[in-house]
Order: sequence, then structure tokens, then C-alpha cells
Amino acid sequence: MKKCVIWLVAAVMMILAGCSGASSSGSGESAEVKTMKMAVATSKDRSLTKGLDKFKEIVEKESNGSIKVQVFPDGQLGGDRAVFEGLKMNSIQGTTMSSGPIASFVKEFEVLDFPYLFKDEETAYRVLDGEIGTELLKKLDSQGIVGLNYWENGFRQLTNNKHEVKSLEDVKGLKIRTLENELHVDLWKSLGANPSPMPYTELFTALEQGVVDGQENPAGNITTGNFYEVQKYVTKTDHIYNASVFMISDKFMQTLSDEEKEIVTKASEEARDYQRELNQKESEEAFAALEKEGMKVTELSEEARKGFEDKAKEIYSKYTEKVGKELVDEIMNEVK
Repeated sequence: MKKCVIWLVAAVMMILAGCSGASSSGSGESAEVKTMKMAVATSKDRSLTKGLDKFKEIVEKESNGSIKVQVFPDGQLGGDRAVFEGLKMNSIQGTTMSSGPIASFVKEFEVLDFPYLFKDEETAYRVLDGEIGTELLKKLDSQGIVGLNYWENGFRQLTNNKHEVKSLEDVKGLKIRTLENELHVDLWKSLGANPSPMPYTELFTALEQGVVDGQENPAGNITTGNFYEVQKYVTKTDHIYNASVFMISDKFMQTLSDEEKEIVTKASEEARDYQRELNQKESEEAFAALEKEGMKVTELSEEARKGFEDKAKEIYSKYTEKVGKELVDEIMNEVK
């Protein structure tokens, strides 16, 4: 009888242990870690990459590890077009990239690259963080992408290896790398250059080998991309303000709980503010750093700047028709 009781107790304990294991396994499944691959073309030292690092820090902490974020800088997962396609397929879960490449997929984003549209960062923030910017982000839904907000690439500047550019006349004949975007190509044609669109990931080599004479990028990219090693002259043209759209794959977002979606959204806002502040500091310090590295830094005279601006704005009519007059008028009214 005693032996029967012992066997019975042992059997009950085994059953309980099995139930406990099943419960633990079930808990493990519900707490499955979700991984976000965040891709960016810029170097690890650039403010945009550091913004993604901040996003990673916040998300992993607030989600108690239920979401893991991996940041891939330096175009490790491809150029902007490849990354955008990756978001659509959910092979890449998130990125921040300039509005120019996005316009190849959603034409309305072209309006953000109109030359000399924003006079300063504060004006850009007012438009981007307001109703107009929000409505633009919604248009990414058609691509299976969730647009959360706008980070900052900054005002684009011109560099070259031929001669100092002090006026519009000096641009003529320069072979300039541009974004893979029709508006950017047309802009540099109108300014007298020979534009050559190519991915950012190929740019340094193209400059080094003399495939192109120069390029145009925000000051932070010029410094962290080490372009001073292969370029002699930089001109403060400020010809386009580049917003950098922060986006998440919709397929990935659908795997998140409501609480996790809120964590990702709030983290993107906190990281945006952090990145914008970093970028402004980066831009302020860039020209002194480039000068120290041996580049000739040129500030345009008021007359020369007006020459650039007047000529650049000649492309407005073509692209107003393309993106829609109503949208352009809305932005122009807000800017004024």
C-alpha cells in the first residue's frame, strides 16, 4: 500500500512538472523577441546613425527586451532604393532616408526637395511636424510602409575637385554626383552642371577615381564621409533642405502589440529630437573641421546666392505640375 502511495505521488509530481513546462513554453512563445533591422546609408559617426542608436536604446529598454534593434550603417544593407524595397518586403524593418529617393516611389515627396524652399530649420520643422508633413507621411501607406516622422539630413552644400565655386558661372561643366532623383538631376542641369545620379554608397570611390568632379551633400555627410580626402573646394550653397523620413515596415508593425507600437512611436519622436539637435551641432562645426582638413570653404556673396536661387527656382513649374499645385500652394503659404 505504501509503495502504491509513493508511486502515485511521483506520478502526480511528474504531471505537475509537465504542466509547468508547458506553461513555461507557452510563456516563452508569447514573449518571443521581435528583431528590427534598421538600415542607413550614412557612417556610424553621422547624426542620423546616432539617432538610430538612440532609438535602439529607448526601444530595447522600454520593451524590456521584447524588441531587439540592430543598426546597420554605411549602406551595409544597400543604398536608399534597395532599403526602401526592403521595407516593403519586411526584409528590413526600419530606416531614415532623405525625401529625394522616396519621391521615386511616392511622387508627392518631391515637393520637400524644391530648391530654396525652407530658409531655415525652424521653418522646415513647422511644415514637417504640422498637418502638411503628417498628410505626406500617410501617402507611404500605399507602399506598405509606416511613416512616423521627419529627422534631419540638413542643408545640402556643393563640393568639387576642379576649382573654387564663387558664382553660378563656376558651376558650368562640372560633373556632379546627385541623388537618384529626377528633380535633383534637373536642378543641376539648370545650374549648368553635368549631373550624374548614383547611390551614396558608391560616391567616395567615384570621387577618388575622378568619375565625377564633385558632389552635393549636407555638411555632416561631407565630414563623416571623409570627402575632404578627395575634394578640395566646398561652397555654402544651402540649395536644398533635406528632411530624412523615419519609416517602419508595415508588415513588421502588424506583428507588434498595441503597447509595443506605442513604444516604437514614442521612441521615434524622442530619437528625432535628439538627432535634430545633434545634426545642427554637426553642421555648425563641419566647415571649421573641413577647413582644418585643407578644404577651401567659400561663402557666396548675396548677389551670387541670388543667382543660384533664381536659376534653381526655374524648375518649380515642372514639378508643381507633377506633385500637384494644391500641395505646393499649401507649403508655400505655410512657408510665407
